[in-house]
Amino acid sequence: MFEKALKGGKLYWSWIAFLCLLILIGLASYSVQWQKGLTITGMGKEVSWGLYIANFTFLVGVAASAVVVALPTYIYNQHKFEKMTTLGEFLAVAAVTMCILFILVDLGKPMRALHVLLYPSPNSVMFFDFIVLSGYALWNIIIAWYILSSRITGTDISWYVKLIIYIAIPWAISIHTVTAYIYSGLVARGMWMTALLAPRFLASAFAAGPSMLIIAAIVARKYANFDVGKDVIRIVAQMVTFAMIVNMFFLGCELFVVFYSQHPEHMAHWTYLLFGMDGYGKLVPWIWASIGLGIFAVLMLIHPTTRKNDQ
Repeated sequence: MFEKALKGGKLYWSWIAFLCLLILIGLASYSVQWQKGLTITGMGKEVSWGLYIANFTFLVGVAASAVVVALPTYIYNQHKFEKMTTLGEFLAVAAVTMCILFILVDLGKPMRALHVLLYPSPNSVMFFDFIVLSGYALWNIIIAWYILSSRITGTDISWYVKLIIYIAIPWAISIHTVTAYIYSGLVARGMWMTALLAPRFLASAFAAGPSMLIIAAIVARKYANFDVGKDVIRIVAQMVTFAMIVNMFFLGCELFVVFYSQHPEHMAHWTYLLFGMDGYGKLVPWIWASIGLGIFAVLMLIHPTTRKNDQ
């Protein structure tokens, strides 16, 4: 199967070279962090998490997108989704791999990850996050391998692979739920300490992940002669629409509860983000851009003409 990765034209190898360059830049940057410590990231007591955990959270959502196409394929026997499922499984493997790498670099020293295995603590949410991420990575590697093998050989996948798929579908929901619990269990961060965070994470995951999958499918159709079918892309786009509407609804509910109840601790976080506080407001343009683009995305997705345009 690996021989397939060694075949391609100039454009393919140019893309591989570009990715290798990015990896080398990342390794060079990490070597600096290894020597000088996490102080070079600018993180500290007040800002304990930065781009590492932000990217980890986003990529967990991308990884969970595989379930969106696996569910109709193997639960409802909609075989037209098979090509998209193949793409989704490999995207999930890549996303989970990056998730684990972001956690490792955020630890400062990768050896510290061994403490999770050597001294497991059921009271730690990170312990469960390690389990669900590792398990999901393993399931998707097995599933992706056998799905691609069955496509090449023209045979049906075995019953035990289908069993793993049935396990992986609810497992995908668990990875983003546990990730949300890492945030919502923090008493010192009032903005995250809400029971609505896990549903919001899932809604945003099922909006962002399949969106990445659609982009990957369009690129694969244009440059790799791998067409998942316009019908499939449009159905996935409808799923994205529903998920994005729910995501924005949850955000609206959160804002209503915070500002209507006038809860001081929760208001402080949102006031700082939306309007700035005590002369500090660097994040204000970013949060308004995020909300504005979210509303714009919903409007574009609701309209059939723009939603069905996959060119």
